[in-house]
Amino acid sequence: MHWLAWVVVVLACIEAGWLAFDGGRALVLGDYVTPGTGPHAGQLGPWAGLVSAAGIEPRSTLMKSVHLVLGVAWLAVVVCFALGWRWAWWGMFACAALGLWYLPFGTLLSIVQIILLLLPALRGSGT
Repeated sequence: MHWLAWVVVVLACIEAGWLAFDGGRALVLGDYVTPGTGPHAGQLGPWAGLVSAAGIEPRSTLMKSVHLVLGVAWLAVVVCFALGWRWAWWGMFACAALGLWYLPFGTLLSIVQIILLLLPALRGSGT
């Protein structure tokens, strides 16, 4: 596997892993991981404003499920991508595009993944 593909895999695992963890935790315990102290105690990240503007309550079961399902599906696609399955490039691209809403860090990680996936070394092929 090309070394750039490994960078994509690591970035995807970080983002997808966090989405799956935080969404699963929120479904089980009732809320996402938030700061416990300081000026942002109990507040969600900037992504919450974005999904609220789209008409989705950030702390709803729907949004918690979106976190979990996207994270788990993305992790499954990461495995297929690492195994070199040709369709998985499209899956990685789609998951990265679907992760753009997760401001700010998910957006940054997704943008980097999309750029790397579009480089000639990785574009449209298996790893």
